[in-house]
Amino acid sequence: MNAETPTDKSTSTESAATDLGRRLAGKYMTFQLAREEYGLEILKVREIIGLMEITRVPRTREFVRGVINLRGKVIPVVDLRLKFGMEKTEATDQTVIIVVQCAVDGRPLTMGLLVDQVLEVLSIDGAQIEPAPSLAHAQLNEEFILGVGKHEKRIVFLLDIARILSSDEAQELSRSAS
Repeated sequence: MNAETPTDKSTSTESAATDLGRRLAGKYMTFQLAREEYGLEILKVREIIGLMEITRVPRTREFVRGVINLRGKVIPVVDLRLKFGMEKTEATDQTVIIVVQCAVDGRPLTMGLLVDQVLEVLSIDGAQIEPAPSLAHAQLNEEFILGVGKHEKRIVFLLDIARILSSDEAQELSRSAS
């Protein structure tokens, strides 16, 4: 009989959490959307630029704010508030675009992420990272949350930038920048 005891289950859960922490430990650039704090792997961040004119691209999804011309390169911009199902808000002097680079379906993608405010770069130790909680009716799609980092008394949702967009959305974003 292969019945797991409660102790076996908690040990395997702890082991999975330890593996996750070891895999995700590192430096994260943190930013704010509404009152929530998120982190991106620092190696995926190319630069942070102040808010500039964003040209709307016809027939794109609402969360695709449009494109910017950054030193001669056209870069699509995603409003993370809208992508995450939050209400749209007016830009402030703290609003910035984080330019990130990742691979989606094996293809490189450079995009801008419109966020409320950049906070800081944090080193998050593996022991401070837990799996994302499973929330049955969460508005936020858990697929792109790698884990939850704890820093002092703060909670930081660690994002997998390559999974924020679905394959179709990433293709649409690439086309909008062409």
